[in-house]
Amino acid sequence: MPTNFTVVPVEDAEGSGGGGSNSSSAAAAGGSRPVSLGKIFRAKDDDDNSQGPHSGEDSQRESSPFINTDDDREHYYEGKNMALFEEEMESNPMVSSLLNKLANYTNLTQGVREHEEAEYEDGVRRVTVMVPQMGTFIGVYLPCMQNILGVILFLRLTWIVGTAGILGSFAIVSMCCICTLLTAISMSAIATNGVVPAGGSYYMISRSLGPEFGGAVGLCFYLGTTFAGSMYILGTIEILLIYIVPDATLFKEGETATMSNNMRVYGTCCLLLMALVVFVGVKYVNKLALVFLACVVLSILATYAGVIKTIIEQPDINVCLLGNRSLKNVKFDTCAKTKLVKNVTVFTHLWDAFCDSNYPNATCDEYFTLNNLTEMKAIPGLMSGVIKDNLWGEYGPAGTNIEKKSQPSVPAQDSSDDMDMPYVFNDIATYFTLLVGIYFPSVTGIMAGSNRSGDLRDAQRSIPVGTIMAILTTSFIYISFVVLFGACIEGVVLRDKFGYSVKKTPVIGVLAWPSPWVIVIGSFFSCCGAGLQSLTGAPRLLQAIARDGIIPFLQVFGHGKANGEPTWALLLTVGICEIGILIASLDAVAPILSMFFLMCYLFVNLACAVQTLLRTPNWRPRFKFYHWTLSFLGMSLCLSLMFISSWYYALVAMVIAGCLYKYIEYRGAVKEWGDGIRGLSLNAARYALIRLEEVPLHTKNWRPQLLVLCKLDSDLGVKHPRLLSFTTQLKAGKGLTIVSSVLEGTYMTRGNEAKTGEKNLKTAMAAEKMKGFSHVVVSSNLRDGFSLLIQSAGLGGMKHNAVLMAWPAGWGQARDSAARRNFIETVRETTAAHQALLVAKNIDHFPGNQDRLKEGTIDVWWIVHDGGLLMLLPFLLSQHKVWRKCKMRIFTVAHMEDNSIQMKKDLQMFLYHLRLDAVVEVVEMHESDISAFTYEKTLVMEQRSQMLKQMQLSRTEREREIQSITDVSRGSIKRKKPPGFRSFNALCIPEDEAQLIHDRNTASHSTANDREAGAPPDRVHMTWTKDKLVNERNRHREGMGVKDIFNMRPEWENLNQSNVRRMHTAVKLNEVVLKKSRDSQLVLLNMPGPPKNKKGDDNYMEFLEVLMDGLDRVLLVRGGGREVITIYS
Repeated sequence: MPTNFTVVPVEDAEGSGGGGSNSSSAAAAGGSRPVSLGKIFRAKDDDDNSQGPHSGEDSQRESSPFINTDDDREHYYEGKNMALFEEEMESNPMVSSLLNKLANYTNLTQGVREHEEAEYEDGVRRVTVMVPQMGTFIGVYLPCMQNILGVILFLRLTWIVGTAGILGSFAIVSMCCICTLLTAISMSAIATNGVVPAGGSYYMISRSLGPEFGGAVGLCFYLGTTFAGSMYILGTIEILLIYIVPDATLFKEGETATMSNNMRVYGTCCLLLMALVVFVGVKYVNKLALVFLACVVLSILATYAGVIKTIIEQPDINVCLLGNRSLKNVKFDTCAKTKLVKNVTVFTHLWDAFCDSNYPNATCDEYFTLNNLTEMKAIPGLMSGVIKDNLWGEYGPAGTNIEKKSQPSVPAQDSSDDMDMPYVFNDIATYFTLLVGIYFPSVTGIMAGSNRSGDLRDAQRSIPVGTIMAILTTSFIYISFVVLFGACIEGVVLRDKFGYSVKKTPVIGVLAWPSPWVIVIGSFFSCCGAGLQSLTGAPRLLQAIARDGIIPFLQVFGHGKANGEPTWALLLTVGICEIGILIASLDAVAPILSMFFLMCYLFVNLACAVQTLLRTPNWRPRFKFYHWTLSFLGMSLCLSLMFISSWYYALVAMVIAGCLYKYIEYRGAVKEWGDGIRGLSLNAARYALIRLEEVPLHTKNWRPQLLVLCKLDSDLGVKHPRLLSFTTQLKAGKGLTIVSSVLEGTYMTRGNEAKTGEKNLKTAMAAEKMKGFSHVVVSSNLRDGFSLLIQSAGLGGMKHNAVLMAWPAGWGQARDSAARRNFIETVRETTAAHQALLVAKNIDHFPGNQDRLKEGTIDVWWIVHDGGLLMLLPFLLSQHKVWRKCKMRIFTVAHMEDNSIQMKKDLQMFLYHLRLDAVVEVVEMHESDISAFTYEKTLVMEQRSQMLKQMQLSRTEREREIQSITDVSRGSIKRKKPPGFRSFNALCIPEDEAQLIHDRNTASHSTANDREAGAPPDRVHMTWTKDKLVNERNRHREGMGVKDIFNMRPEWENLNQSNVRRMHTAVKLNEVVLKKSRDSQLVLLNMPGPPKNKKGDDNYMEFLEVLMDGLDRVLLVRGGGREVITIYS
């Protein structure tokens, strides 16, 4: 129902009274009354219009919510009535301003007219002449009529009626007309759902179904229009050479394919001439359009007049039959073997054609001798009852004689010479589906109204009414002609395609009144005009597609002359059109363009159906007489007609459209046109997400859906790009990927940086060819940001089930323990959320997507079973080309009470059932006493923890505590350090700050001693190197003296025994892993969980560091608490 608007005038209280001082001050300011908002915006709009239209990209114009929006950045608001909305004026215009812009909206005319405004004369720019707006009759109805009625009506409809019969022809015409009517209903709904700019059907399809479908179908429509030009030119040459000037043939009869060669030569010349006309001046083509339309209308009226005349008087045109065979009435006037001339028997031209001499005893054709000649009316008339004979069709192979079955005939024994006799033959094999393909181009042209939407006074009313009325009118004309032709014309004449039996006259011309030349001349000019319009419209359609930028290789065809004429597109159109002309057969070209038009109409119906079913808020067409069932019926009918006409042409057209679709999808420009396919994707995604959440996920469907916690550097670039590479390599499971990062601060201050970071993440993902989503959040601290992502990333059933992050290599170098705390809390939260955790150490050493590992192994150390993720990950990695040649090895640990041989057999059988190829090895770890090295490591670790706690004290307390710890630490190191001992893990506390430094490549103990001697009293060095690690291990393997152990016992007694046991496990397991997997390409380890008591967090990172020590590429894996791999199918 219509919406009523009420405009309420708002008076300015200050300006209209209520205080003399305010009034006087306003006058002093330069204005006696405040300027109204309407004047302000009207003046602003006038200024914008005087400066010319704002240039910009098409996509920017389309994405704007308003029509003809201008950039009002400099707007100055003077009024006070709407001061509450003062700051929003630039982005949200006042209603008065919006209505003013809508009222002044004008669209450029879209008809194919000359761009005179770009031409200059004497240095003065010509004034553009505005074309008056057209109504429904002139703007839509007549152009559609002109495009629908054409060459097939005049040259092939009588032949189709004679071959298929009245009933068969009625079925063909009805199917095609219903198809176009349903398409017109869908097109009317789309065309009235907003303004349709230049491009017509291409614009409607592309903006409704997206750039992929739009580009593919737009090119198909372009090819259809181009081949239509070929068909019209071939029709023009056929009329010229057969009916107007038959003596102009270059290749005489008797030679091979004479007619085809004549068509090729004359068709090429005609094409070049028409292309020249189009190139020189399109405006002349448009001016002649009315003349061409008049020719069509006069020809149709002459045909109806001829039908009415047959009731009164039959036309004096006869057809000659030999037996029941129709003869070419070209070289003879008398339908007889002999005739009396002055009482003398004279042999006729027919005798000469069938006999070898003009004597009674001449040798004649056997069929000529056995049968008599019969002459009958070619047009028996409407009341003759011939309609009964023409109800059913007569199909036949190529080369068969056209016969009247009811006529008596004596067959000849030898018919080998029939092709040399003047019989009328079928030039091609005829069958129902062929006739459908040949006839369908006669109902195309329904887009003519929508292509002129910019020239219409009220396009949203004119397009539906004019197009549907034109289709109904032309459908009535076609159906009435089918019935009238069958009721008036003899069957053998109807099946005579070129009118040879009626002295090379078009069969429809024989019926027409007052003269056949009305049809000949009318159809000739009609075909010429239609060919010119095809050569005019096709290049502009190609130019519109090229300028959209969705197909990169068509960019050159978007350019043209200075006035916008598509020169390059015209050249390509002429080249493609020449291909159709070289085919040299109207009957062979017609099914080709039928395919392309049917595909275009199919997608128009699909676009309307999709938009209707999606119920998008923007789908509000003014044309209400549509329904999605009608669109689906039209779509099904188009698809059926494609395969009925020619199944192989249909497949070729669909392959071409499919290839173009995929090309645009991968190489084309990204466009957001608010198309229905995107809406369909959203609906499908919503439906799938709801379905996924209804049923719990089965183990067989489990795949790693990763949340990648990525760190950004100071320039908001990705700090570890190899983390994305590794994610890509893990994506053989084809699961969800969310790459995310956290910025510290508030969204109000860092919102733009978050968008920039998200853009950089997308760029990095594109560089790694990763499919997924990116998300950057702003939080007050990193800890809360990570927690937010772990809890809320994803949607419904598409939530992540695993978190991938890099090992915080600098956790020991941080001034405070934020990095350590963030990491440990992330581990705790993923465990609480039942999500798997993958932590990659030395991620920058991992291979990139361009690398290829020629050999090596992926080693899995299966210590505890937490869902089978450890075994699934190597399989997923091996699916990627980077890791494809790496072998998988699985190690498990056996204790003293375990049967290692049986464990190996069981594990091999388990892997066999899992369908995994891997080498199995069981490593035995014997119980051993805790070494002094382990105690030493634990002692240094706890000293570090104590140091970290002291960093929170005041400076005075910090210095006092550090000095006491320094004395104890030095005494401990001097007692336990053998000669030449190197150190591991340095802790340096400067005077002004305490900083924990973790470095495995520090200098030797002698260098450390020198530094220690020269160091100030507030600095302590406790550095453990890899040399000390090796020496200490070797020394403890050989055994320690009892005296040394007793000397160290007092300090060990103060250690936390739980930490000692954990350190013992880490050291022993690291020794075993190093021994077996030092040279492997990747090591996967079970990741132990953090301690339940948070007081032990300080030592957790040290345990993990010891566990991974000496290994290059390590992936710590912690399961999510559910089985992710199964032996069942």
